[in-house]
Amino acid sequence: MEGGDLGGGKRARAACGGYVCFEDEAGFTRRPPRGRTWGRRGRTPVVTVSGRRSGRLSVAGLIAMRPGSRTRLCHRLRTHPAGKGKRRSMDERDFIALVDSVHQLVKAPIVLIWDRLNTHVSRKMRDLVAERTWLTVFLLPAYAPDLNPVEGVWAHVKRSLANLAVMALDRLETLVRNRLKRLQYRPHTLDGFIAGTGLTLDAPAYLDESKSVAR
Repeated sequence: MEGGDLGGGKRARAACGGYVCFEDEAGFTRRPPRGRTWGRRGRTPVVTVSGRRSGRLSVAGLIAMRPGSRTRLCHRLRTHPAGKGKRRSMDERDFIALVDSVHQLVKAPIVLIWDRLNTHVSRKMRDLVAERTWLTVFLLPAYAPDLNPVEGVWAHVKRSLANLAVMALDRLETLVRNRLKRLQYRPHTLDGFIAGTGLTLDAPAYLDESKSVAR
């Protein structure tokens, strides 16, 4: 696994027909993000939620871009039921499965850029990366979420879920999948998330591609 330099190696691989991919993770629970709404004067709107420990939905998202191609969004979800001692996050196999599915979709080399999460830099992950000759990994600088366009995806999804009281974890999963699927058909919105990082990228040409990117 390579270091934090996002320069020459990334450009060289992309120029050879590869995709530059940004990955990030987010968690969702039955407690909705807080947002703003209208209410009667003097009465603050209240959303009632359960105070009991509930399960968690982990989502790994990946934006794949290449000059001249349609920007794509792929994702992988995992539900973690409530309970002591149970894992509440994704592991190395989850992340590499997402990357493998993207590689099968685009059929091109991948330059993967992600943060320094412990599962991204573990020995197990380094071994998994080394097995894939088509995969080159770069690490973002520490504490630099503003450089990852997938953060824009999470902000967009969470705004759409603000003040929503979800009664069951499977219902939450359905809602999150729905929001992500909508974004998959809005490449201009994905390009906006990339532009928000301040990275300079060639404007993509939107091609007529029929392959589904749902995961």
